[in-house]
Amino acid sequence: MDADILKNLTDPAILFFFLGVTIGLIRSNLEIPAPIAKFLSLYLLMALGFKGGQALADAGLSGDGAKVIGAAIVLALVIPVIWFLVLRKRIDAFDAAAIAATYGSVSAVTFVTASQFLVSRGDEAGGHMTVAMVLMESPAIIMAVLLATWVRAKMKTSNTIVATPTAALVGDNLATTDSRTLVPEAPHPAGERGPEEGVDHSEPPISIKEVFREAFTDGVNLLLVGSMVVGFISGPAGGEAMAPFINGLFKGLLSFFLLEMGLLVARRLREVRDVGPFLIAFGVIVPFINASLALTIGWALRLPVGDLTLLAVLAASGSYIVVPAVVRY
Repeated sequence: MDADILKNLTDPAILFFFLGVTIGLIRSNLEIPAPIAKFLSLYLLMALGFKGGQALADAGLSGDGAKVIGAAIVLALVIPVIWFLVLRKRIDAFDAAAIAATYGSVSAVTFVTASQFLVSRGDEAGGHMTVAMVLMESPAIIMAVLLATWVRAKMKTSNTIVATPTAALVGDNLATTDSRTLVPEAPHPAGERGPEEGVDHSEPPISIKEVFREAFTDGVNLLLVGSMVVGFISGPAGGEAMAPFINGLFKGLLSFFLLEMGLLVARRLREVRDVGPFLIAFGVIVPFINASLALTIGWALRLPVGDLTLLAVLAASGSYIVVPAVVRY
C-alpha cells in the first residue's frame, strides 16, 4: 500500500470516524447533542467557503477553473436525470427523485476530507473547486423538485379515471370505463413500491418560482456561498484575521464532526436489512459510475491531478444534509 495513503488512513480525523463507528456498534450511551452537531456542520461549511474564496482571490479564475465549473454544472444536471430514469422503474417515483438528487448533489464534508488528502500529497486543487462544489448543489436540488413536480402532475392526470369510486362507474359511465381500473395491481417486492402507492394526489403542483426559491435560498447553501464571497472580498488581511478560527480550529472540529458521523453511521447500519437488495447494490455501485463519468470528462478536458481528483470525488459523493432536508418537505 502506498505510504501516503496509509498515512492518511492513520490521520486523527479519520481515526475519530472509526472510533465513532466502533462506539456506536457496541451500543455505548455516548451521544453528541444535536445543537453541537449542527454547529460543527455549519462551521465546516463556513470555513470551507472562506478558504475557497481566499484561494480564488489569490489564483483568479483560470482556464482550468472555467472548464471545471462547466463540467461540474453538466454533471449536476445529468446525473439526477439518469438515475431517476433508472430508479423510477423499481421504486416510488418521489423516492426516485430524492435519491437521484442525493447522488447528483455533493457532500461538503467528503470534499473537505479529499481536499486535505490532496494537500498532504502535494496535489492541492485550485480555489475554483469550491465554486464548483457550490454550483453542483443547487442544480441537483432543482432537478429533483422539477422531476417530483412533473411526476405529481402526471399522476394527477392519469388518476382522474383510476381514482374514480366503483359506485360512480354504474350506468352511463360504465361504457367508458377503462377495464384496467378494475384489476388489482400485482404486489411489489418487499422494500419496493409502485410509483403511485402512498402518494397524496390532491396536492397542487409546486410552481417553478417556488422550485427556484427552495433551491437558492436554503440556509446551508447561502452560508457556503456567502462565506466564499466574504473570503474573496476580504483578501489577505481578512485571511490573517480569521486564521485562528478558520485554520487553527479546523482540524480539531473536523475530527469531532467525523466522530459524530461515525456514531450516526453505526446506528444506521441496523436499517440496512430493511432495504431491498436493489437499493443496496445501487448505493455501492453508483458512486463508482459517477466518478468514472467525471474522470472521463476531466481527462478529456486535460485537468490537473488535483482538480480531476476532486471533480471525481464531487461526482461520486452524495448530499446527506442539504438535499434530504429539501426533498423531505
